[in-house]
Amino acid sequence: MRDIREVPAEEYWDELRRRWGGLLSYRYIGAQFASMNTNIADPSVAVRSDMRNAAGGIATAPLSICAPGGIARSDLEAVPNPVIHSMQVLDDARDVRRVLVVDSVSLHEGRRMGYSRTKIVDADDRDRVIALIESQGASIGDVPAGLGRFDDDPVDHIEDSPDLPPLWQVFGGSRRADGHWVLGELTVELASPDAALHIGPQHVILEAAAVDLAAQAAGTDRLQVWSKTVMHLARGKVGPFRVDGTTSRGGDGSDRIGVQLTLHDEGNGDRAVTSAAFVLAPARA
Repeated sequence: MRDIREVPAEEYWDELRRRWGGLLSYRYIGAQFASMNTNIADPSVAVRSDMRNAAGGIATAPLSICAPGGIARSDLEAVPNPVIHSMQVLDDARDVRRVLVVDSVSLHEGRRMGYSRTKIVDADDRDRVIALIESQGASIGDVPAGLGRFDDDPVDHIEDSPDLPPLWQVFGGSRRADGHWVLGELTVELASPDAALHIGPQHVILEAAAVDLAAQAAGTDRLQVWSKTVMHLARGKVGPFRVDGTTSRGGDGSDRIGVQLTLHDEGNGDRAVTSAAFVLAPARA
């Protein structure tokens, strides 16, 4: 596994294509991007049962993977790095079959930093907004000029089934005996082209930890995430990656539960890699 920024120009496109196609995040969730591939007829993403919470509402990790946001340029134009990802959920999407990313807008694009927003809607009823996303990203490297889009189909097309494993298990996560949620050591499938832990497994393990901590406070796992903010502090380089977290409760009978989390790279001096804040509440009956 090598950093794409160290690849010679004549090898860059082939290496990026191999790494992009092998990345588990987009492949497993089913997210496709017209900015990267030429043959995408339907950019919507099917909502499988493993993309839902215990109450049947939408999980936020798959939505975040579908809309990484940040800089407007694709991996064919720059080496992107996420900084901040903020999501507000408006609809738990219990009966939604497919979601679609729409209204993606670049709010400001500097030489290295970019700011964007987007919406996620019901693909079969585009007036039904599922979530709003605001993002900040950075360009951490330049790419060779004139890179063309890929023409392959890097999606697994997984059929829905009640036997599908939870997403955290697919992404190599687990709940350790000490109570911490962890991801294993960094592998090619979980690494972005710059050889750092990709956003996909981070969103998945952070949501698993947030729901678990909130369930302990609420006495039920039938919870819906309504808001989350994720800040990427440093590149995750080694692993295992451990999540630390705390919960808070609102006053005056509020049913809202707040969870603050920090993801640490234990194999790299226990460096803090990512922080996050979630707001959850018991799901409707």
